[in-house]
Amino acid sequence: MLVLKRKIGQRIIIGDNIIVQVIDIEGRSVKIGIEAPKSVSVVREELLERIKEKVAESAIKEDIIKSFKAENKKSAK
Repeated sequence: MLVLKRKIGQRIIIGDNIIVQVIDIEGRSVKIGIEAPKSVSVVREELLERIKEKVAESAIKEDIIKSFKAENKKSAK
């Protein structure tokens, strides 16, 4: 991992078309701006984790429903 120190207004260039800029610093929080092509997904890590959890929960629920339906078909015969 590359670790850099930046001041407000300074930028980091990634590749040819991604720019990360320090917008503001308030206490222990740093506000950054990211310029990237629309084809590049930029997502906060905690949101991505929540999405993954919801997808996993949904898959588990679907499996439970399928199992329940299969058991009901067997007992109806």
